[in-house]
Amino acid sequence: MAIEKVKVYFRQYGMEEKILEFPVSSATVELAAQALNCEPCRIAKTLSFMVGENPILIVAAGDAKIDNAKYKARFGTKAKMLTPEEAETLIGHAVGGVCPFAVNEGVAVYLDESLKRFETVFPACGSANSAIELTIPELEKYSGYTEWADVCKAWQEM
Repeated sequence: MAIEKVKVYFRQYGMEEKILEFPVSSATVELAAQALNCEPCRIAKTLSFMVGENPILIVAAGDAKIDNAKYKARFGTKAKMLTPEEAETLIGHAVGGVCPFAVNEGVAVYLDESLKRFETVFPACGSANSAIELTIPELEKYSGYTEWADVCKAWQEM
């Protein structure tokens, strides 16, 4: 199970105990916000796409939406999300638990600008009922991100 991979990943940093597991689903932004008793915007959702032959992840705030024009300008292609089957195979995590930790080799991770307004955010940890609270510098460190990107909309209006 992917959460076990994520636990092993965080164990090397002494962070495994920070992983939260819930008796309820946290598979969507709304469900995760309920499980964590926080605002939906603080959920760091991880979206999976294909750019050419390469799978990528974009970690964005829970209230952000992909802006197709910004995405195309940044990646040179239309935003095409992976199917649930593709996500599990190419990323290494099932939809509902996709996260930027312990992903398959060759998956580039981008952090969206929408996250920078928070002190801490809550990304999933490989299962549909898990999360971890991380500061933005911790998210940068543990996600192994490639770079920051500005590919979302709607969050500035909140």
